Amino acid sequence: MRVPLSLSEFLHRAADLTLVPSAAIARDLQEAKVTSANKIRLWNKGVDSESFHPRYRSHEMRLRLSNGEPEKPLIIHVGRVGVEKSLDFLKSVMDRLPEARIAFIGDGPYREELEKLFRGMPAVFTGMLQGEELSEAYASGDVFVMPSESETLGLVVLEAMSSGIPVVGARAGGIPDIIPAEQEGKTGFLFTPGDTEDCMRKLVPLLENKELRETIGKAAREEMENYDWKAATKTIRNEQYEAAIWFWRKKRAEALGPLQWLTERLFPSPAINFR
Repeated sequence: MRVPLSLSEFLHRAADLTLVPSAAIARDLQEAKVTSANKIRLWNKGVDSESFHPRYRSHEMRLRLSNGEPEKPLIIHVGRVGVEKSLDFLKSVMDRLPEARIAFIGDGPYREELEKLFRGMPAVFTGMLQGEELSEAYASGDVFVMPSESETLGLVVLEAMSSGIPVVGARAGGIPDIIPAEQEGKTGFLFTPGDTEDCMRKLVPLLENKELRETIGKAAREEMENYDWKAATKTIRNEQYEAAIWFWRKKRAEALGPLQWLTERLFPSPAINFR
């Protein structure tokens, strides 16, 4: 839902600092000119690196997600099942991977239609999972695929990487902030949104090469330790809060400047003779 620009302008201009979860949103705010560019800061929210951990990998959960075929390559997706998530794109991917299995973890208004789309295919729909079941679902897959072009942050991408499995995600929204260009092929892979061929080029090697999956998954896990809540909170306290204070002091000095000038002229300080 878009906030009316007038309200957005008021909120951002009243703030001393605006924190955004992705560079894409920062660009939107700059283009809308709701606040000055130097008052916008990127703050990637944290991930619970203890709850989402490779140790939760479970044979029983993998049996469930693969519909009893745990030896088959297993693709997973976690998130709201909505039409805006571009989940129908995964149908074209699975059409080219007859040996693979896919599991959708989550629920939403598009689920019934998506189930019809995947009817007769090796797809499992678990509905909502929480707690340890969700942790096991993440860690028990082989590759996490994120086709959505509308992710502002991509929390599920953070959770998948924290769980130690490789991510293949659309190069859109906040996902490139999690897997930047210099990390592509090291902590995860990005593909051109809607481009099945590009997605397959990144996905197939991971499904076919266990050693590559483990290498990327381990690197992803190590990278996510920089995104845990302790690190995220430290950034807020030590960097962003200090920046907000600086802008507040600057704004206060600018506001009080004219009043101070007038006061000095109306009530000049008496000259002091030290002799």
